[in-house]
Amino acid sequence: MMAASIQAEIERHFHRKIVSFSPLSAANNAQIYRMVLEDGAVCVAKVAERGLDIEAFMLGYLKTKSKLPVPMVYYSNEHVIIMEFIESYHSIDDTAQRHAADLLVALHQIHADSYGLECDTLIGSLPQPNPQSKNWVDFFAQHRLLYMGSAALKENKIDKKFMKQLEKLVGKLSNHIKSPNPPSLIHGDIWTGNILAGRSRIVAFLDPAIYYADPEIELAFIRFLNTFTEPFFTRYHELSPIKPGFFEERADIYSLYPLLVHTRLFGTSYARKAQRILDKFT
Repeated sequence: MMAASIQAEIERHFHRKIVSFSPLSAANNAQIYRMVLEDGAVCVAKVAERGLDIEAFMLGYLKTKSKLPVPMVYYSNEHVIIMEFIESYHSIDDTAQRHAADLLVALHQIHADSYGLECDTLIGSLPQPNPQSKNWVDFFAQHRLLYMGSAALKENKIDKKFMKQLEKLVGKLSNHIKSPNPPSLIHGDIWTGNILAGRSRIVAFLDPAIYYADPEIELAFIRFLNTFTEPFFTRYHELSPIKPGFFEERADIYSLYPLLVHTRLFGTSYARKAQRILDKFT
């Protein structure tokens, strides 16, 4: 149930009454509603304790910098976002997968001078530091693997043995990531719950976790979560060839980051999956 104070805040901003709202879904740290205003306008309201100002920034960044389809943000602050409502059918067929590849290749062709971003962001509800760096291996090591691993250790989601293995792998990352791609804008959190599809097209990507990265980390995230399958990767490779060794080695290494994120958010079963990757490379 949306709090009365939030309803009043929205009505003050739009100068219109809310005539109905109904739950759409619940994210890890938020409630999401379909909302109808008295003039018939339909919007989406996302409500959380904090962090939605960062999400609104990220959606606005993608809207401004890229052609990736994301919802328009009408109003936001730390605890609420009002967004465009986008009709979807939740079916991602092979044609939609190829369309996703077209969209993500275009996104990954947006480059910057450094990896990271001008500000920190979030992945899910977790802080994601983005200090700008010219060196991708150092950035990935320090601000993705070690940062998320240290946080997981403090929360007792992993043990000291796991952390030592992670540090050992970090020490030899440059042996595995030898020629990184240039800094490319990525969505950062592409799983099926963050995708709206309709009529064999992708109509929106939701809940980004943006920064400039080697886009292989985006591809590894997609592969790890089985968001898209062979039609996506075949089309992506046609448009932007994936370097040798990605599927055999680097995809697993890059998957350690989402596995650590999932370990913190959802539990230690993901740590066990990460452990198998560490055992393979250390």
